[in-house]
Amino acid sequence: MVEHDRDAILEADWLVDMGPAAGVHGGQIVAQGLPKDVIAHPGSVTGPYLTGAKRILADHTRHTPGEGMLRIVGARANNLKDVTVEIPLGLITAVTGVSGSGKSSLIVDTLLSAVRAELYGATGSVGPCERIEGLNQIDKVISIDQAPIGRTPRSNPATYTGIFTFLRELYATLPDARARGYKPGRFSFNVKGGRCEACQGDGVRRVEMHFLPDVYVTCDACAGRRYNRETLEIRFRGLSVADALDLTVDDASGVFESIPRIQQRIAALRQVGLGYVQLGQPATTLSGGEAQRVKLASELSRKATGRTLYVLDEPTTGLHFQDIELLMRALFDLRDVGNTVLLIEHNIELIAAADWIIDLGPEGGDGGGRVVVEGSPQMVADCAESHTGRFLRPFLLQS
Repeated sequence: MVEHDRDAILEADWLVDMGPAAGVHGGQIVAQGLPKDVIAHPGSVTGPYLTGAKRILADHTRHTPGEGMLRIVGARANNLKDVTVEIPLGLITAVTGVSGSGKSSLIVDTLLSAVRAELYGATGSVGPCERIEGLNQIDKVISIDQAPIGRTPRSNPATYTGIFTFLRELYATLPDARARGYKPGRFSFNVKGGRCEACQGDGVRRVEMHFLPDVYVTCDACAGRRYNRETLEIRFRGLSVADALDLTVDDASGVFESIPRIQQRIAALRQVGLGYVQLGQPATTLSGGEAQRVKLASELSRKATGRTLYVLDEPTTGLHFQDIELLMRALFDLRDVGNTVLLIEHNIELIAAADWIIDLGPEGGDGGGRVVVEGSPQMVADCAESHTGRFLRPFLLQS
C-alpha cells in the first residue's frame, strides 16, 4: 500500500518511509522496518505524526460565524431528504459523513452547480432544491480539485500560474533581444519562431511503435531544451529561458527577486510547499496533490476580493501529514481575507481544525441524506448520533 492514513500505517507489518523531503530533496529510503522502528528513527518526518508528538495545525485559531450565510433550502438530489442547511460565510466549513451520506450531492451537485449557473450562466444540471439564499454575497466560485493542470508536457506550473507570461516579457526587454527585434512570442515554445521546430517545442520526439505504445525520446536537435540556438543566446543573469524553466521554485526566488510580478507568484508556490518543483516541470509528471497546490498557489497570488467561495472535494486524498498542514495554512490565508472555504472531508485532524462542521448521514445511501448535526467541532463531538462526532471526541480531548 502507498498510504498516508495514520491508523493504516500503524497496523502495517512493515513500513518503508521515503524522503526525507519531496522532489529533488527526496528519493531516498529514510527508514524501514516495524512501525516502532520507523517511529524511533530520528530522520523520519512521518514518525512524529504517528506518535502524536507533532500535530497538524496545533496552533490554529478557530473563527466563529458572523451574520453572512449561504442557505440551501429543501435539497433533494440523489438520496438527500429535503435537506435545509446554512453555510457561514468567511469561515472554513467541513462537510462530513460516511461514504454515500449525501455530501457531494449537497455541495457539488446542488450548491456548486447553482452558484456557477447564477454567476457565470453555466448550463449544467443543478440538483433539485427549493432555493438557495445568499448568493448575492459572493462574486466568484472556485472549485479546486486534484485533476491535472494540463494533459500535455506543454502545461507546467509556470504556464498555469502566469509566471511564463512575465518570463517571456522579461526576456523580450533584454538588450540583446531588443537589438534582434525579438518579441515575447519568441520565447514561447508553443508558437513558431523561437522554438525548436524538430520537436515543435516539446523537447521530446514521439516514435510510433505500431503495435506497442509510442515511445518518447529526447529531441536530438535541441537536446530537450525546446528552443533553437538563437533564442537560447538571450540570457538573464546568465540564464537562457530554458535554464529559467529548469529552475526549482526555491532557486527561482533568488534569481527573480527583483521582478515583483514573477516573485509574487513564486512566493505563492513556496507558500504551499512546492519549492522543490521546477517552474517548467511537465504537468503530466505532477501528482494530484501537487496539481491541487499549484491551483491554490494561483489563487493565492491573485488580488483577493474577500467574497470568493472555494470548494474542495476531499482535498487531503494522497497527501502526507506535512502536506496537509501546508494545504490548510494556505486555506486559512484565503479565509483570513474574508473568503469562504467549503471542504468535503474525512481526515479527522482537518475536520477538527475547521471553524464549522455540517455532518450528514447518519448512514450511507437510503440510511443517509439528512443533517445529523451542524456546529463547531465540539458541538459535533457532543452529538451521540454522529459517527463523525464519535471519532472527533477523543481527538479533541487529546488536543
